[in-house]
Amino acid sequence: MRILFLTENFPPETNAAATRVFERACYWVEAGHDVTVLTCAPNFPEGRLFPGYRHRWHQAETMAGMRVVRVKSFITANEGVVLRTLDFLSFMVTGFVAGLFEKRPEVIAATSPQFFAAVGGWALAACRRRPFVFELGDLWPASIVAVGAMKDSALLRLMERLELFLYRRSAAIAALTGAFKANLVGRGIAPGKIAVVRNGVDLRRYAPAPRDEALAAEWGLAGCFTVGYVGTHGMAHGLDNVLAAAELLRGDAGIRFLLVGPGAARGALIAEAKRRGLDNVIFMPPQPKERMPAVWSLCDVALIHLRDDPVFAEVIPSKIFEAMAMGLPLLLALPAGEATGIVETDGAGLAVPPADPAALANAVRRLLQDAPLRRSLAAASLAAAPRHSRAVQAAAMMAVLQAAAAGDGAVAAQRVETIAAAPADMPRHAARPG
Repeated sequence: MRILFLTENFPPETNAAATRVFERACYWVEAGHDVTVLTCAPNFPEGRLFPGYRHRWHQAETMAGMRVVRVKSFITANEGVVLRTLDFLSFMVTGFVAGLFEKRPEVIAATSPQFFAAVGGWALAACRRRPFVFELGDLWPASIVAVGAMKDSALLRLMERLELFLYRRSAAIAALTGAFKANLVGRGIAPGKIAVVRNGVDLRRYAPAPRDEALAAEWGLAGCFTVGYVGTHGMAHGLDNVLAAAELLRGDAGIRFLLVGPGAARGALIAEAKRRGLDNVIFMPPQPKERMPAVWSLCDVALIHLRDDPVFAEVIPSKIFEAMAMGLPLLLALPAGEATGIVETDGAGLAVPPADPAALANAVRRLLQDAPLRRSLAAASLAAAPRHSRAVQAAAMMAVLQAAAAGDGAVAAQRVETIAAAPADMPRHAARPG
């Protein structure tokens, strides 16, 4: 099948959307599908071009067997609502134009975030008379309201109408969480065309590994009990709570919080940690994807953290599944919802209330002091990883695309349920495709 997929982020960028789209498409190419990805020149999150790339109107490359077309967009750092909106709108336009000149696909899909990529994907599908699949990665604009970046206004209500228009006009929708599907059904979207295709982890990349002692020594973590947060440091993640917990644990020798990744809040967090004198908090800059298993190997516990807002009860952070594949116990500090339900069902970790630094600090002490508990959680975490593999997700998403292409988008959910019920049978150490 010939697939055209729009995504603002794509490797060598390393955020969740970029990784999800790429790793999943590798499986599609391996299965014989023709995949073209429309994206930007890589610049996320700092708003600076990655080495080896130019900011051109059109440039194409082959990556792991798929055609990748990069278009010019307004480049800015991942901070500030106005400039980031200009970024999103520019890709919507240039991605749409570039898509008009690609070989006619059988189906067109786009992922959110970012929301306007989905607008461009729908418009392109309408012009080329192809079915459109909306991969729903975030409830936008609700999520930007939740972080305080936007208040109720006429503009917000207009965007919500556009959001509902896209849902209704999509041949099928692939929602990353069951809560997202429930939200849409509650707003009048037909449930049959909404398939739940959760995030996952590529078991061919991630597996338990001994601690990288050289990297641990480089970052002052040798002999330390390390609680690792690996991912975006943004407004949605509420990481000031981690600093407050670290302050409570200042007297506990050997405990370190390792925060790895980019994000709009990173600079402020570093400054605040310095102001408080928190030498038990280590900030590592963003690392390339191939280095992530080594980074995870430094961690004794994987910290999953989100802001205390009901909107984030509907989110399932992808780092949960990477940590599972590494065989790490999980410590969740986020609103109770689908993510906490998955971890509770799998027996893979502990959960504490968000925005409660004392609870977070106490949970860290408990995990440090109770080695049998740590080992039990780690074993359950590793055992659960195959149920959340990228192979399963790739097959489920392909079922949605094929249903839409065949005119059966209204039963996409039913097709995916069959695939999701069967665990993936993928080798943990197979060679990377392409």
